[in-house]
Amino acid sequence: MIFYEEILRVFHKEKVKFVLVGGVAANLLGLLRSTADLDILVEMSDENLRKIVKILKRRGYRVKQPVDPMKIADKATREDWIKNKHMKAFNFYKDDGWKEVDIIIESPVSFHKAQKSAVHIKVDDYILPVISLRHLIKMKEKTGRIVDQLDVKGLKKINKLRKKR
Repeated sequence: MIFYEEILRVFHKEKVKFVLVGGVAANLLGLLRSTADLDILVEMSDENLRKIVKILKRRGYRVKQPVDPMKIADKATREDWIKNKHMKAFNFYKDDGWKEVDIIIESPVSFHKAQKSAVHIKVDDYILPVISLRHLIKMKEKTGRIVDQLDVKGLKKINKLRKKR
């Protein structure tokens, strides 16, 4: 069983357009690292985002921001948040435990590039789209966070080992 399986199964069933990024993606690509949240890079169409918000709300997720979460599915509002509030991700959380889902809305790697080179990992009876090592490294290099700098070192080692095969 994978962390956040209940969400990922529904995403798969309802054909949500997403790619796993962040710590869960790093784990699936071979990096041993503790993580508690699920980071997803998504197709930024209003329809896809509405689907995601509905799925998360049905499963008891809420937002910390004092806004209607469905506003992320409005392109003009989303662009305003990115430009004027410098928003990089939109966070959903669940009270039971430490479950959090971050929808990445501003990224150095576009959803379409990430999707095109994604690694497809079979988990039980469904396939997870996971960002490629190259693109995950690029995303993590841009954050400036210490944990991401450590991840970059580990991911680069994995990349070297894979190339030696």
